[in-house]
Order: sequence, then structure tokens, then C-alpha cells
Amino acid sequence: MAGRAEPSGPAACGGAPGLLPLLLLLLSAAAIIPRGDGQNLVTEDVTVVEGDVATISCRVKNSDDSVIQLLNPNRQTIYFRDFRPLKDSRFQLVNFSNSELRVSLTNVSISDEGRYFCQLYTDPPQEIYTTITVLVPPRNLVIDIQKEIAVEGEEIELNCTAMASRPATTIRWFKGNKELTGKSEVEQWSDMYTVTSRLVLKVGREDDGVPVICLVDHPAVKDLQTQRYLEVMYKPQVRVSQNYPVQGLTREGEPLELTCAAFGKPQPTDMRWLRVDDEMPQHVVVSGSNLLISNLNKTDNGTYRCEASNAVGKSHADYMLFVYDTTATTEPAVHGFTQLPNSAEELDYGDLSDSRAGEEGAIRSVDHAVVGGVVAVVVFAMLCLLIILGRYFARHKGTYFTHEAKGADDAADADTAIINAEGGQNNSEEKKEYFI
Repeated sequence: MAGRAEPSGPAACGGAPGLLPLLLLLLSAAAIIPRGDGQNLVTEDVTVVEGDVATISCRVKNSDDSVIQLLNPNRQTIYFRDFRPLKDSRFQLVNFSNSELRVSLTNVSISDEGRYFCQLYTDPPQEIYTTITVLVPPRNLVIDIQKEIAVEGEEIELNCTAMASRPATTIRWFKGNKELTGKSEVEQWSDMYTVTSRLVLKVGREDDGVPVICLVDHPAVKDLQTQRYLEVMYKPQVRVSQNYPVQGLTREGEPLELTCAAFGKPQPTDMRWLRVDDEMPQHVVVSGSNLLISNLNKTDNGTYRCEASNAVGKSHADYMLFVYDTTATTEPAVHGFTQLPNSAEELDYGDLSDSRAGEEGAIRSVDHAVVGGVVAVVVFAMLCLLIILGRYFARHKGTYFTHEAKGADDAADADTAIINAEGGQNNSEEKKEYFI
């Protein structure tokens, strides 16, 4: 009847009608089974590399001898207890007991990927699923290089391609032990991914023979990499060494022997000696990379240059010669080696700092010597001028007397002195001067 109150609380549980809501509640709870934690039935997801073996395990905690079965993604029974209704020999029984059903799947392929169901015949039945994920390593890994042979200072492009992988790969670049950054593009074909990474690299002579490595980060494979060795051509690097005298003074009358060494790619074939800003002395003997002066004299002073060239370009190194007197005992301050770069790029190659510092020190020494000589000349000229002036003034020094002065000593005043002067005013035109 409308408006009739239903019994609740403990009174409702006392009769049979009160059991119905409780039973419905239990049935609803049984229908909602959390994955991996539903009434003692547990399993785990499986990740496997294509071609390997996947193992699926359905386990029961606190087993009550209920029947366990395994179904594929199409809901076809693979195993019912220890019986296999599905005619696929790749599925093999690994273990069967009241608490576990373990099955292996060999030669896994992409088509095997999906959800597999574990069922437990209880009242009500229980079911959970496990997911098989198939990884596919890259089919091929290739580096393409824009130029097989590069010239120092050029930019070259390298492309590394990892084809047909799942999931998409991550490509990393290394030059020797240094990691570089490339730019990757991903293309998807069905369930597969092809990744291409592009690297732009500016090469120098130090990169010749260095490997560039393309390395793949992928869960299906470890240490998958490929590499290409760089081949870089560069201008010669020239060095001049003094064979004799060995770290000694270059004195007059003694010999001097220099050797020129050049390294480049390709190896320099053209090498020559010349004297900067002057002609080579006739007594200098040049034999290949060697220069010999058998009897040094001061006319040999100057800068001697060794030039070397190859298909890429030309470079040189200089030797500054200063010939000392035979009595010289101090270390040379002017002569020495210097190698000047042909371009700004060559500043990074070779140890030029010491040679340039020696050259600057030599230039400063020459400047100081010139300034000292000029000062000495000026002082000497001033001394000579003072002596000449002194002698000139000494010769024109004395006292002047005139006839007008005669009689002036006894005169009382100026008029009297004039009157008393010998000859008076009449003899004024006959004035004479005497120099003593």
C-alpha cells in the first residue's frame, strides 16, 4: 500500500525478504573485478621482441581447485586446464596445476599482439587479461654521407636511417667520443616507423680519420650502431728546424744547415726555399728540403722562407737569420723560426705562439738597438757642436782701445777729456782701433 514504510536496520535482516538486497549487493561486487586483483586471479603484461618467446601465466591465490583456461584476443580457447583446443603448435604448455596455467608462445609476430584472457570457473566466474606487446628492432641502419672526401673548412651532411622499427627509434650522433646533435624525421608505415636523422658537420684537418657514429636507442636492441670514417684534405703544415749549429749562435765563418718538413693531405710534392725581400745569396746551397750556408757572413742576414703546396693550397714557415761576430757569447736575440698563417683558419693549427713570440722579441730587440744608436749619434753631434762654439768664442775674446781715450784718465770731466785727447777734434777722422 502507498505510504507503507519498509522495515530497515536489524529488523530487515531478521526475515527472508531482507536477504535479497544483500545478495544483489554481493553479486554486483563480484561482477566488478579489478585487473590483477580480482578474487585471487593474477597475471602480468608481457613485452617481447619479435621472433622471441612470450610466456603467459595465469595464477590463482588460495586455489580451490577451480578450472583455469586461457583465451586469445579473438576469445578462442588456447588451453582449458592442460588441454589445447586451438590448433596452433606455437602455444606450448609450460606448467599446469590447481594454482597456475603457464603457456609459452614461440616465434612471436606483430599479429600476436593484443589482450589474452585468463578465466577461472568459480561462482560467479572470474576473468582478467594480460597484454602482449611486440617490439620490432630496426631492420637496417645506414649512414649516407654527402661527400666521400671533404676539404678542411667545408660543411658536409650525413644522414642516418633506421628502417621499419616499432616503436620509433631515437638516433644519437657521435664524432669520436663527443656527442653531436642531429635533426630527426619520423615516417609511419602501417604499424612500423622509419626514422632519419640529419647531421651537418664542419670539418677540419683534425677530423681526418675520425669516425662518425650513428647509434640507436630502442628497447628491442642494445648497442646497435654504424659508423663512417671522415676523410679530410688540408693544406700543408710547414716546420723549419736548425740542424747546425745545434741551439748555438750563428757566427761569422761558421756553417748553417736548415731542414724543412711539410705534412698535408695529400702529401706536399712541391717544396722550395726563398729569401724574403731579397735575392738568395749565390753561395747558399739548396738541396731538396735542406738549405746550407757553409761560410756565414753578415750579408746573409735576413728571413729565409720554406714554401710547400699541394692540391688544397700553399703554406710556409720562416727562419730569421742574424749573423753574430766571432767573439759573441750571448744567446741570439734576433735569429730564429717563425711560421706565419696563410689565412685566419690556420691560426688553430700547429704551435705558432712560441715562434711568433720569438719574432716579436727579436723585433723589439732590433728596435731598441736602433733607438740606442740614434741617441748616441745625437749626443755625439751635440758634444762636437759645443766644442766648436767654445773654441770660437775663446778666439774672439779681448779689450778694445781707441785714440779718443788718450788723456781721459787725467781729465776732470768729459769736455776736458776730449780737449786733452791727443790730436783734439781735428784728428777725429784718423781714429784707429787696436785689438789685443
